[in-house]
Amino acid sequence: MNFEYIIVTPQYDEKIALIKLNRPKELNALNLQLMLEIKQALIDLDNDENVAVIIITGNDRAFAAGADIKQMSGKNAVDMLKIDQFSTWDQIRKTKKPIIAAVSGFALGGGCELCMICDMIVASETAQFGQPEINIGVMPGAGGTQRLTRAVGKARAMEMVLTGTFISANEALQYGLINKVVPIELYLSETVKLAKNIAEKSPIAVQLAKESVLKAFETPLQEGLYFERKNFYMLFATEDQKEGMSAFVEKRKPNFKGQ
Repeated sequence: MNFEYIIVTPQYDEKIALIKLNRPKELNALNLQLMLEIKQALIDLDNDENVAVIIITGNDRAFAAGADIKQMSGKNAVDMLKIDQFSTWDQIRKTKKPIIAAVSGFALGGGCELCMICDMIVASETAQFGQPEINIGVMPGAGGTQRLTRAVGKARAMEMVLTGTFISANEALQYGLINKVVPIELYLSETVKLAKNIAEKSPIAVQLAKESVLKAFETPLQEGLYFERKNFYMLFATEDQKEGMSAFVEKRKPNFKGQ
């Protein structure tokens, strides 16, 4: 897979793949081409049976410092509607395999939204999260008002969105926005460690478990419980369920095959 603004590195021996944002001079600002490349990479990796978990990262200085403002500044409402830039975000949300964001430095605006649409976030001590769109006369448009509120609550989300205030990695951890904070030299290796842990599980069970957790944000409790129960029963039709339970009884490590 050859791209201009991202670098995709499958690590088939570990069943993981790394998508690295690669616009360092622009602090990985998310222009349309970069987002389209992420979309295509995720489609390819979601269909790659040798990949179980996907990591998205930037560099030590910036995960992504926001959207590419130069690309949007001259547009009007009709222009933005025709561009349909959010179709890429919909594809990220539809990805069946778990996606982990490995974040260092700035994760602002679209960068923060990209983190939040991932399933987990591992951050370095230098990470800063924020939705500063209000400072340029707009507001978050790729899920910032919705996912941030669900993650940190109404009051903190209101403060961040209405003032453009950044929060530190430790604050993000305290507020429940991210999974863990580690030293900057470890943020990527710790993310890989988490990804490898998940990649050892049954890929079918992981997929249905991810679907079920995400359903909790979209449905009333009773409907979510019904969805969870159906997925639970469905897994009893898989070879991985038989292997996993047999391995537990026999006190050995299971050999999951995604069947």
